[in-house]
Formats: sequence, structure tokens, C-alpha cells
Amino acid sequence: MYDIAIIGAGPAGSTLARLIGDSYNTVVIDKRCFRDIPEGYGSGKCCGGLLAPDAQAALAKMQLSLPQAVHSEPQLFVVRAIDIQRNLERCYQRYYINMDRWQFDRWLLSLVPASVDIIEKTTLKGFQKRSDHFDLTLRSNSGTRKIKTKLIIGADGGFSKVRKLAFDAKPSPKKYISIQHWVQSYETQPFFSSIFDTDVTDYYSWTIPKRNALVIGTAVEPGPDAGSKFQLLKTRLKQYGFEFGKTLHTEAAYILRPTRQNQIFTAKDSIALIGEAAGFISPSSAEGFSYAFRSAALLAKSLKPGLKGFENRYRTLTGPLQTNIALKNLKSRILYNPTLRSIIMRTGINSININYSNTPAPNLAIGNM
Repeated sequence: MYDIAIIGAGPAGSTLARLIGDSYNTVVIDKRCFRDIPEGYGSGKCCGGLLAPDAQAALAKMQLSLPQAVHSEPQLFVVRAIDIQRNLERCYQRYYINMDRWQFDRWLLSLVPASVDIIEKTTLKGFQKRSDHFDLTLRSNSGTRKIKTKLIIGADGGFSKVRKLAFDAKPSPKKYISIQHWVQSYETQPFFSSIFDTDVTDYYSWTIPKRNALVIGTAVEPGPDAGSKFQLLKTRLKQYGFEFGKTLHTEAAYILRPTRQNQIFTAKDSIALIGEAAGFISPSSAEGFSYAFRSAALLAKSLKPGLKGFENRYRTLTGPLQTNIALKNLKSRILYNPTLRSIIMRTGINSININYSNTPAPNLAIGNM
């Protein structure tokens, strides 16, 4: 019998396993196989692969530094913000690390102690609560199997099976479908674009250069018109000087956007959620790496005294994290209000002037609105 079963080997699950693996009999279960290297483009995760400053700070606190194999070119220091409805554009200096998401996940999993069992190419089918443990039913290509564990940890992202099975009656964050196309790019674009277009989404869209490709993405509300809204985005980007060729790879996934505090749920009855499964993701930018690292570290801290009563300790420890989400919600109400965003962009505060002589020429003059 395991002490702890972690469902999901992304940043949250791998971080927790690394921190508790020497103290508890732990197993990590993931649908992917990390021994394989994906061919072509994409990582198996619908993720832009940008490490924001908050996530960098979280890694620094854990005394971790990224290996070179994780980095992807080009490295980015500028965000190009485009408000299509208001015909506004600004550039802001930001310090992101552009990375290969697959290599990033492989690296984090490689840090997990050898004592931790890792079960790949396997999904959670269901579980049953017993008097002192859970019976987990797992599914793989070879069939189903059962394991026993005292605790279940959901680290399985925005479409968490653990959350759905255990806490489906609890309020959930608003769901979006994140759609990304990897397309041929004719020129390297040394910036990350953040695009606001209410005809496409009430959230935001983005472009991220990756070596000889450009990632075009958006977060749209689920529905039959999600695909057509994405195509509208691509059409309008061409009007802003973006040039791209054939689609090389397509990926999509659900992401969450917590709008109320009761949509964040941490733990109950020997089941805990970390990262996006718990609702820990920025409602203003959809940044999730920092929350994955921090929630995993807080859960590990709550488990140090033992398994008994960890739920209350975890809930208390994540108080500041939940406050941070609340503050990001306030920021989101300003950022996604077209009038307020327009006022801020027109002031030019904190913006910088960029010469686009070596990149696709935009229709607007940067910094001169």
C-alpha cells in the first residue's frame, strides 16, 4: 500500500513528489511517457512554455536552475500588447524564459527521488473509499489494475479527474478552451504578443516564437464556434503584420479562470488538490507554473508533521496564495475592461518604444498613440 498517490506528473505533481518522496511511500501516475521524445512540434501539453518572473522566483526559492536543454530560442524581453477593438498597441519590457515544455516536465520529473514509483501511460479510472485507504482503479493499454493508497493528490490540471470524482458538487472556476497552432514563421519575432479582441474572447490571445515556428493561441469559451473564433484571430493577426505559413501542429486543452474565492478548493477527507486542479492559476494572465510550485511546496509542508490533519494545515498555509488570486482578480477586472485598458494603454505608462525594422511591420506606430 502507498502512503500517497499523485495523479499527474506536471510541475505540481513532480514538485510534490520531489519534496515528499524520501518521507512517504509515494507513486506518481501520468498518462504520458516521459522516456519518449515527441516528434515534430508541440509537447503534448497546450502550453505556451513561458516561465514568468513569479515562476522564476518560485524555482529560485527551491534552489533550482534550469538546464540548458530546457531553454528554447528566442529568449524574450518584450510583450507586445495589441487591443484590436481600440486600435491600440504598446510594448512593455518583461523578463520571460522561453522554454521547451516537454523538456521542462521531463527535467522536473528527473528530480524526483528514485524511491518514488512512476507509472506512465496510465490514467485514473476511479477510486473507492475504504476505512483506512482508497482503492484506485488505473487504466492503461494493457488493461486495468488496482492499487491502494492512504492519500490521493490531484495534480491533473484544469480538467482534473480527481476533482470531478471527489468534489464535483463544489463550485469550479470558469472553463476555457485553450487552442494553439504551431505555424511556419518566416521571420523570428523577438516578442511575446498579448492580444485583446472581444470578438474572439473575453480573455486574451497570444503569439510566442519558438525557433523556426510561431505559436498562435487563444483561450475561448467552450462552444461550437470556438474554432471559428480562432480562425478570426489568425485573420486579424495578418492585418497586424504577422506572416505565417502552414500549420505544423495543433493542440487544445481546458484551462481554468477562477473568478471567485469559493472556486478554489484544497483538501478534504484524505484527498488534496494542487496547482490548477485546485484552481490555483492567475485569472489575469493564465500563468500557472508559479502556483503549481507554491501549492505543491505548501502541501509538502503540511505533510511534514504526518498524514493526520494535513487538510486543515494545507488550507491554512494556502491562505496567502488564495489572497494572491483575489488580487489578480482585481487586476483582471481592470485589464479586461476595454475602457480602463484603453486609458492605461493611451497613457503609455511603463511602455517602451521598439523599432520593428527587422520584424513584420505592424499597422500602428508603437509608442505614438
